Amino acid sequence: MVIKSLELMNFRNYGFLDLKFSEGTNILYGDNAQGKTNVLEAIYLSATTKSHKGSKDKDIVNFHAQEAHIRTYLEKEGIGYKVDMHLRKNKSKGIAVDGQKLKKAAELLGLLNVVFFSPEDLGIIKNGPAERRRFVDMELCQLDNFYLYNLNHYNKIVNQRNKLLKDIYFDPQLRDTLNIWDSQLAAYGSKIIERRRSFITQLNGIIYEIHKKLSGGKEELSIRYEPDVETDKLESALEAGQERDIKLKQTSVGPHRDDISFMVGDTDIRKFGSQGQQRTAALSLKLSEIELVKKVTGDTPVLLLDDVLSELDSSRQQFLLNTIGDIQTIITCTGLDEFVNNRFEINRVFRVVEGSVENAVEDVKEELTER
Repeated sequence: MVIKSLELMNFRNYGFLDLKFSEGTNILYGDNAQGKTNVLEAIYLSATTKSHKGSKDKDIVNFHAQEAHIRTYLEKEGIGYKVDMHLRKNKSKGIAVDGQKLKKAAELLGLLNVVFFSPEDLGIIKNGPAERRRFVDMELCQLDNFYLYNLNHYNKIVNQRNKLLKDIYFDPQLRDTLNIWDSQLAAYGSKIIERRRSFITQLNGIIYEIHKKLSGGKEELSIRYEPDVETDKLESALEAGQERDIKLKQTSVGPHRDDISFMVGDTDIRKFGSQGQQRTAALSLKLSEIELVKKVTGDTPVLLLDDVLSELDSSRQQFLLNTIGDIQTIITCTGLDEFVNNRFEINRVFRVVEGSVENAVEDVKEELTER
């Protein structure tokens, strides 16, 4: 799996951009707030239909325009694809693959698999459970259309049930309809729980060895799935919690409250791990995500690294750079020191300045010559 090129029009701070990528390592470097991350965001949108920042389409379109376009050319298993995405401020996005318009945005998922790694991901271990659920959901939605279908329906029903809970406060007679929603919620929720459980089991089979190497053999990491309630008890738990939910005006039971724990021996490093342990575990998690995509799809994902290297010490930098050598990687950074110091092979370099991108391979040659 490789991205051949990317074209942007009126996307964030880019009026127009046409980038040709190498199949190896691509570097986008420049000062902060110049537009480097916007390129990664466009690629992530082309893969998942969503912004990694959670931004709405209207906020992504250039301030001076009403619509934006992303065109991504990729190659998968020797076959070329063109993904066109049309973002509008006042309408839902339009997506086409090879000129054929998709009826639903979700139909795009699975065509282009990406793994996105940003400094914020280094806090996934110590931050709240919502971020860990989001990690699981975003990866599973790329790998499993059935999971996406069940998750979308589950989330819609939770929202509808929450609205009903608020209405019951003003009209108690509506309480009789709660059981109908509880039954549907349990049906979709149980499928989500079981798929998450199998996903964590798969991930555990990969992360153990990666983390052991990354920690120099000092630590053995395992991930534990912590469902809010088990599948066979979900519907009864919803029913038992109805009185509480009516008072709170929200659904307090279900997989939208799940979590995962990270254990080194008997220590839960979410709560009791050092910052170094937590960061190493987060890096292990992302590297495991790459290997899991390879295993499930039989293809390599595209790795997007958003200014991560500056947040890692030299040993973790070296481990990460050595690990990603065989997949297409697009990296943003403010300087080239990490790559020059590590003598890391770079295939293409771009300098980003105020929404303008230029080929800058000579900059690397000069750095290497000077050292």
